[in-house]
Amino acid sequence: MSPELSQRLAAAVDGMPAFPKSVQRILELTRDVNSTPKDLVDVIDKDPVVTVKILKVVNSAYYSLPKQVTSIGHAVVYLGFNTIKNLALSIAAIGMLPKENSAAFDVQQYLLHSLATASIAKQLALKVDDADPMNCFIAGLLHDFGKVVFAQFMPQELKAALAQSAANGSSLHAALQSTLGADHAIVGAMLVEKWRFAPALVEAIRHQHINNLKDTDMIACVFGANQISKRLAFGFAGNHCIDELPAPFQKRLGGNLDEVISSLGNLSGLFQEAQVFAKL
Repeated sequence: MSPELSQRLAAAVDGMPAFPKSVQRILELTRDVNSTPKDLVDVIDKDPVVTVKILKVVNSAYYSLPKQVTSIGHAVVYLGFNTIKNLALSIAAIGMLPKENSAAFDVQQYLLHSLATASIAKQLALKVDDADPMNCFIAGLLHDFGKVVFAQFMPQELKAALAQSAANGSSLHAALQSTLGADHAIVGAMLVEKWRFAPALVEAIRHQHINNLKDTDMIACVFGANQISKRLAFGFAGNHCIDELPAPFQKRLGGNLDEVISSLGNLSGLFQEAQVFAKL
């Protein structure tokens, strides 16, 4: 990578907003085995934006709760600690998305793909001994965030790569490498590093493509979830290429792509939940 390109990428990453402090605190709580639902409620209650959006989702027709929920404490009781954590993280990520861009990058479809990938990665983590479901959810949610950076700060380069990928069915990261000299995995890793996420999460975002995979449980879960999300057309993030699971990942996840999809059962409910979250 040329020094000029490195400088442009660093400037683009610096131009992205910081991850909200309340959500950083929620992330800390997810890693603390001694944290309680009350700790989570205390953090969310101090962030009115997150509070309003969580209550909007909790009271949506999708959950069909018996009565109106008016507090985060009751939301945790009805939906559970993990669902509320996932919602808060999703709200933070959604809040950073541009309303529009000149790259012709469909942010709403991207969001559906990211939310679905996050939920599938969490499901896959339950099949793997050393994968943390919450970390896999976060990595799945943010795995394509580098595309958002490109859409905002290098829209013409992203537009050219999207067109190239659509024209020949190639992977978007290969198209970005040929048009720009760097792909969204590099930029996404730089961004989550700036946000001070755990090194394993940074690694999962940096090493997510078939030509530079690392054989770890988290990367297997996120890579597998990404391919499943693409295969089932759960949203679309500009990539027309679906990869088979490499042999080490088949060993970790219990089969090839079709076998893993079959083992997960009906995923339509999961995608419906992603659609509810995406409306935020």
